[in-house]
Amino acid sequence: MIAPPDRTPLPREFFDRPVLEIAPDLLGRILVRTTPDGTIALRLTEVEAYDGPNDPGSHAYRGRTARNEVMFGPPGHVYVYFTYGMWHCMNLVCGPQGRASAVLLRAGEVVEGVEPARKRRLSARNDKELARGPARLATALGVDRSLDGTDACAPDGTPLRMLTGAPVPSDQVRSGPRTGVAGAGGDGELYPWRYWVADDPTVSPYRAHVPRRRRS
Repeated sequence: MIAPPDRTPLPREFFDRPVLEIAPDLLGRILVRTTPDGTIALRLTEVEAYDGPNDPGSHAYRGRTARNEVMFGPPGHVYVYFTYGMWHCMNLVCGPQGRASAVLLRAGEVVEGVEPARKRRLSARNDKELARGPARLATALGVDRSLDGTDACAPDGTPLRMLTGAPVPSDQVRSGPRTGVAGAGGDGELYPWRYWVADDPTVSPYRAHVPRRRRS
């Protein structure tokens, strides 16, 4: 039996820890997005950790830039980036401040506000697909670069907030290579930093990294 979600806001101290501790602990937590069209609540079911200077897959691996500035802290803020010229993806910044790390929100279950999410995700074949993948998640919630730097630990009235929810028991958490991120052998086995809820239908399918072909 799944416990009812706790609507207590997550404190900043939750995010002021190593990213590899925080990532699996985010599963089952509730992300609340407030918009003029209504409020959407999302239960997180899949995430990926990115560990800054220790992680070639991180946007902050080569240091601070205008794009990744938010990743350097303070913890508990939202890092939004634009990719492939068409999609936004959302991350939660982890501590300590000054050392860039973040958790990519890969998938979740819309538990409240299904109608406004459906309007943004007209191509979804069913509600399980509304936020099944990082770009779909951001689209369903109406997240774009205007929300980069938002404090997810702030009080009511902010556009994005993280709530305690119902943490997933450790025996229901799975981990493996991150989607589309290279590692030894090209398939990411050095960085098994993708975490998901076992057998949850909203989790996105895994896709290994495919190296780009060099032009001859």
